[in-house]
Amino acid sequence: MAEAVTATQSPPAGAQAVQRALGLLHCFHDNGPDLSASDLARRMGLSVSTAHRLARTLVSAAFLEQDEHTARYRLGPAVAELGQLSFHQRGLHLAAPELDLLSRRTGAAADLAIRSGPHAVILVGASVRPDTGLGLRRPLHSTALGKVLLAWPRPGDAGVATLGPLAPFTDRTITAPERLAEELAKVRTAGHALNDGESETGVRTVAVPVLDGAGQARFALAVRSTPAHLTDERLEWFLDHARACAGALAVLLLPPDQRI
Repeated sequence: MAEAVTATQSPPAGAQAVQRALGLLHCFHDNGPDLSASDLARRMGLSVSTAHRLARTLVSAAFLEQDEHTARYRLGPAVAELGQLSFHQRGLHLAAPELDLLSRRTGAAADLAIRSGPHAVILVGASVRPDTGLGLRRPLHSTALGKVLLAWPRPGDAGVATLGPLAPFTDRTITAPERLAEELAKVRTAGHALNDGESETGVRTVAVPVLDGAGQARFALAVRSTPAHLTDERLEWFLDHARACAGALAVLLLPPDQRI
């Protein structure tokens, strides 16, 4: 009889190299300048020789490029190709017209995000830079988008306890894990999340989930404005428009057998 697999079993051969290679790619998340082997080594906690060897392997597969003059690295064409392919496979190119319509109807900025670790990553909407096509990466705990993604997690998503220290961005930011857990319970009951100056003073955002048939947030949809425009008195009006848009996005972005 085969032995049962235990939690202490060693990872498969090569898994560490794969994890390190993926970690190396994640070093470029901040869209900063090209990185040297020393930069990569410092960010990864590796020796320079190991970082250089991993980077050269990724260059050979076109996941990284190396500048021939500076020897620094940047993301390569394979990453760009896969990113574009994923964007279209997810149907996200279909989302922009719906977000534009929501923005025109409400007079507020509209964004659509997914979760990536401790961040909400905006893929489509007003926060996507027109010059680069890149959206913002926002902390989960201080944003309406993030609270939605935490409140309706997908399988495998880590909980509040794994987010680490909850950094304050304003005096309204929730920084205590137990307080954030209470907030998420309120979000689930209300069906929406509110960010009232928690990430930036003078900005108010309301977000709703784009739910699948299992009740998990595949995306989070937000409208963002000022407290003078997005008032308490008009909150339900904004929510009606946001929920109508979320329903339309569910049809566009989710397969029929995964919709509510």
